[in-house]
Amino acid sequence: MPFKFIHLTDTHLANPGSTLYGLDPRARLDAAIADINKHQSDAAFAVVTGDLTHWGEPESYANFAGAMAALKIPYIAMVGNHDKRVTCLDALKAAPRDANGFVQGTRTTEHGLFVFLDTLDETSHAGEMCSKRLGWLASTLAAAPADMPFVVFMHHPPFPVGVLAMDEIALKQSAEFAEIIAPYRARIRHLFFGHVHRPIFGSYGKIPFSTLRGTNHQVWFELNADAPHLASHEPPAYGVVLIDDENLVVHSHDFLDTSLRFPFDPPAGMDGRDYALKFAAR
Repeated sequence: MPFKFIHLTDTHLANPGSTLYGLDPRARLDAAIADINKHQSDAAFAVVTGDLTHWGEPESYANFAGAMAALKIPYIAMVGNHDKRVTCLDALKAAPRDANGFVQGTRTTEHGLFVFLDTLDETSHAGEMCSKRLGWLASTLAAAPADMPFVVFMHHPPFPVGVLAMDEIALKQSAEFAEIIAPYRARIRHLFFGHVHRPIFGSYGKIPFSTLRGTNHQVWFELNADAPHLASHEPPAYGVVLIDDENLVVHSHDFLDTSLRFPFDPPAGMDGRDYALKFAAR
């Protein structure tokens, strides 16, 4: 069986009982966790790629921790531009910490070294990797065995995705990041990130990447640079990732979708063509 883990992002928890843009972020995270527990409890762990909270308040981190306590699998909590680093580290044992106090760390798996990066700049919504964080990344990659593959996680994308408002607050040190990973590109099996609240998949150079909708609100899809920057109530999602020695597959699951499910095969005694053509919409 493939190795399985869960990707969650942009949960944006507010204080208990609060709504955010007309939605209840705690209720939606609770629904994601319940769905994971019911259908994906064989996953090794979950990774939450930042924006755990919306304003970084202690009560919001307690709210996040309370929700995640119901998850039946371990999880790794990362920071995004809406988070507060020290508050996060004080509240969450699931947040990694490097020697400089950044929310960075690694996890060794049977399919390589998973690397979790801190791209938070508490003075801006844009991403930042200072010299200390870039140095940590360089030394971490260099210290790994020469045949070990990597899977990298960060909040901010290190390249433009085409949505101007989000590209303006992507990782500022994109060139420096690219230089650090250049010797290891062939060994990076996948790059996961959050921040953009969109289901986007492709390649960064030759590195496959994916990102997902958040569990609360989304960013509306618009490639016109003159269009207003809009949020939306599109369905939330989480990712189910399957890895084996040859392949890495990412499934984006709209866990609150209530659209009709129905058998592809017709009832006994009914012709398949008639079943498809005369299927009653409801």
